[in-house]
Amino acid sequence: MTTVDFQLNWEPNGFQAPYFLARERGFYADEGLDVRFVEGHGSPFAAEQAAKGRAEFALAGASAVLAVQSRGLEPLAVAAVTGKTPAAIYTLRDVFGEPLERPAQLAGRTIAPSATKTRILTAQLLEDEGIREEVDLLGVDDHTHHRVQHKLLDGEVDAAVGVVTNGFELEREHDRTADELPIGEYLDVYGMTVVTEPAFARENPETVRAFLRATARGWEAATRDPEDAIDVLVGRNATLERRRSVERRKFETAATDLQFTDAVRREGWGTHDGERWRTLGRTLAETDLLEGEIDPDAAWTNEFVDREADVVRNYAERVEGGAVAEPERGAGTEAEAEADAETGTEADPGSEVEP
Repeated sequence: MTTVDFQLNWEPNGFQAPYFLARERGFYADEGLDVRFVEGHGSPFAAEQAAKGRAEFALAGASAVLAVQSRGLEPLAVAAVTGKTPAAIYTLRDVFGEPLERPAQLAGRTIAPSATKTRILTAQLLEDEGIREEVDLLGVDDHTHHRVQHKLLDGEVDAAVGVVTNGFELEREHDRTADELPIGEYLDVYGMTVVTEPAFARENPETVRAFLRATARGWEAATRDPEDAIDVLVGRNATLERRRSVERRKFETAATDLQFTDAVRREGWGTHDGERWRTLGRTLAETDLLEGEIDPDAAWTNEFVDREADVVRNYAERVEGGAVAEPERGAGTEAEAEADAETGTEADPGSEVEP
């Protein structure tokens, strides 16, 4: 077994259910990997840990990958896990006065963002809609997440910015109808990615491919059996039991709305599109998030996504109709050799997941 550390972007939550299920069902072990999960402190921290070689793999938002690259480090995204950002604008119907269904309705409103990156994406959305100057987009305060929720609950702002399911959480807790406007439906930028360090990938290409194959199997299995995925997650963090419906909503939203895109149907699981990275780079370049120059094309690669693996190549077909298949390995991997030899919140974890 090869032991690797997987730096998560946050504490265990529904968005991370596929990885926990992959480990529980032995998908990583099938590939000869002993994966140790490390709880995180945000996407920038996760991307930095991978870039500095402190963890072999990390889960981090694409914007965080470029932000860390701007500091002179070299995080390398080896798989695009969710093709859309999880960022969302959400509100309460009794505060907003009408259902929030399209960006144009935000003109003349006040919006409170919970994090710098979600504020940047919101500003870009408003700019694209031609209403940026008509919206009072507040700055980001300390202790942002629950503060913006309280502002919305108290009617101090018309809407807040967080991640998909934040509105659902408020509706569930306060019995007030909520609406969400997913920013990923309007901005063509990536959400979460699997990140490593270039030197590690060059020296251990089969380990990277193996990790991604097992991860794809985890996403497939969780999508087809979300209840079991949440059971495994709750087994890892029992405090989530009282929030089971919220965590399941998070995962199912990630699996269907953020991860399962037309690109996945065309290209298979995990592949990147360079233009989408360049689009994100241009968006971030107009902000103060970056500390130096960036090269979006150097931040990603498709080299390690094993398109010969059926779970990668035919991911959409398998998820939409086929049974979850038996383990598969790429030709010539160490895992195969071993197999042959053996034959004979008040803080809410995940609510501040960064896009």
